[in-house]
Amino acid sequence: MSVLLEMAMFPTDQGESKSEYVAQVISLIRQSGYTYQLTSMGTIIETNEIGQALKLVEECYNILESNGCNRVYSTLTFDIRKGHDNRLKSKIESIEKHIGEVSK
Repeated sequence: MSVLLEMAMFPTDQGESKSEYVAQVISLIRQSGYTYQLTSMGTIIETNEIGQALKLVEECYNILESNGCNRVYSTLTFDIRKGHDNRLKSKIESIEKHIGEVSK
């Protein structure tokens, strides 16, 4: 199974710049060992099970909470597909077969 999670998470009560807090979230995602891709508007993460993805979301929230964030905004989008893996890479490769290399 492949669970693709596109996530954005940041505090709304900690001033204008959010990079210090987002960096802490990305560091946790990096340490998780899951394949991920950081974009300017969110992060895409691939896990093998929905429970792994949901646990990671909770851990990301906990990082922000432990750093004094009292209000956190988050968006989550899932694409769950049985019988497949490595879709973070293969979905892009599928498009590139049709139009050539794309920006990554």
